[in-house]
Amino acid sequence: MSRNEYDVIVVGGGHAGIEAAAAAARLGANTVLLTNNLDTIGLMSCNPAVGGIGKGHIVREIDALGGLMGRLIDKTGIQFRMLNNSKGAAMQGPRAQADKSAYRRAAKGELESIPNLRLRQDNVTELVTENVGNSTTQKRIIGVRSSYGTLYSASRVVLCCGTFLRGVLHCGTTTVGGGRGAESPSDALAESLRENGITLQRFKTGTPPRIHARSVDYAQLDEHLGDDEPVPFSFMNDTVNSPQVKCWITWTTPELHELIREHLPEAPTFSGQIRSTGPRYCPSIETKIDRFSDKDRHQLFLEPEGLYTDEIYVNGFSTSFGREMQERMVRMIIGLQNVEIMRYAYAIEYDYAPPEQVRMTLETKQIDGLYLAGQLNGTTGYEEAGGLGLVAGANAALAVAGREPFLLQRDQAYIGVMLDDLMTRGIDEPYRMFTSRAEYRLLLRHDNADRRLTPMANEIGLADAERFGRLRKKQEAIYDAERLLNTTHDENGSMMKFLARPETKWEDMVERLPVLANVERYAAQSVTTDAKYRGYITRQETQIEHRRKLTERKIPAGIDYSSMRHLRHEAREKFAKIQPADIAQASRISGITPADIAVMIMYLKGEVGE
Repeated sequence: MSRNEYDVIVVGGGHAGIEAAAAAARLGANTVLLTNNLDTIGLMSCNPAVGGIGKGHIVREIDALGGLMGRLIDKTGIQFRMLNNSKGAAMQGPRAQADKSAYRRAAKGELESIPNLRLRQDNVTELVTENVGNSTTQKRIIGVRSSYGTLYSASRVVLCCGTFLRGVLHCGTTTVGGGRGAESPSDALAESLRENGITLQRFKTGTPPRIHARSVDYAQLDEHLGDDEPVPFSFMNDTVNSPQVKCWITWTTPELHELIREHLPEAPTFSGQIRSTGPRYCPSIETKIDRFSDKDRHQLFLEPEGLYTDEIYVNGFSTSFGREMQERMVRMIIGLQNVEIMRYAYAIEYDYAPPEQVRMTLETKQIDGLYLAGQLNGTTGYEEAGGLGLVAGANAALAVAGREPFLLQRDQAYIGVMLDDLMTRGIDEPYRMFTSRAEYRLLLRHDNADRRLTPMANEIGLADAERFGRLRKKQEAIYDAERLLNTTHDENGSMMKFLARPETKWEDMVERLPVLANVERYAAQSVTTDAKYRGYITRQETQIEHRRKLTERKIPAGIDYSSMRHLRHEAREKFAKIQPADIAQASRISGITPADIAVMIMYLKGEVGE
């Protein structure tokens, strides 16, 4: 190939682009990652953290599929916590503060070491496409062009543009074009997408101010410590070796709330300056004060941005107010009376592509070979972006090789839940993952992501031999432990039955059977959780089997729904828009009724004429 001819082009060096480029290259595709600035690969432009409830599950799944995020945070995490530790395993979620500069350097270094992957600093401004056959609407991608006029050729392109498409920053009444602070937007690329038939809409998100650590009065704050024994994200790691730090808890005050209420009409989100929808589960402080008017204080977290910087991220205090107002606001927070702001907060509006325009592979329906991933799909968060990037990059590489696509279902992964939610149900606000979104969450735990997904990754080539060997060793340990527990009895029954009791801990089993002390931590955790939830797991497995029967009822591509006169008009429109692949997916479309599904099945059987 010539200098600028590739199998797969990935545009964007954020968390989606990282996973997309790495996955495509691991599968053997000659891949290039194009980004405006190589020094901002993996930049955490918002909170310096990875994981959380639901989000931590996705990071574990990315890792189980051979992705990078779990290993990167294990290298650079400076405080690890298992959230919801007092609840059941399905509701827990790992989270870690990151040294954001170290994370960025580690991400770039990891990508530089991957065979088949090239990194190139360039600004992509245009999609290069051609019509498919005689069609005037269906196109195929043949490359991209940069602002310098350079043509990069490829039959597969993955766009991971984050918040850069026509991004506009808001700080009070001041608006500045930008993809994030101090970086230019991608207006030309947004226009190129529109010209090629991709519909774009607007979302907004925001960031809080960053403050100087030495200007904080810590005597007024509460310490927020990490776990005594940090649990790694990656299944390839047994321990976390990076230094650990404290975070801090503080609170807003009634005086601050009164100030915000007084100036609420001036906030861009209330004045009409910002018209697009933001994330409901991560609102600005002014939205919190307005929405929860009965509360006289809100909890905030002060999170260090790294080991070698004095910047602190004020988690929970994003705002679009102007700089002068921000100065007044932060000094009304407990412990921040004399604080120094290092970076001011801002809100950002940006374009995204409503996700019903892509298939489960993340390939667009309008342009063959073009894949969209990350916030471009309407999601929010590094973790969601990384999961979508991995799926898009893997499918782009598999398509180049003429192989079957890599598909994840709702019963296989949180990433599968996210894909199905986006493509089938659509969104009206930035999408964020929660455990409550997964109906099979007892099966989709963070601790068993490797058992669920690494065999799949190994089969297609995403997981290397070392990772698969480590999984097999763990599976053997689980099998041996379960066999021992099932075959060892006392007067009350098997030891497995004893372990299944809610109050029984693994340590209790070790006292009864000292040989169990040799079982490694992850295997012991899996055996314990499986034992306690066996009845519920069996029930969910039965539900999954029923759903799989519906999945086996395929719907032919290109079916003419407009001719199905027995279907309601709304159902015909939604089926035509989503183009479900099977009856199971069709049944999950918002607004579709059981009667619609019954009519669809009869059409497929030929029992109803057009």
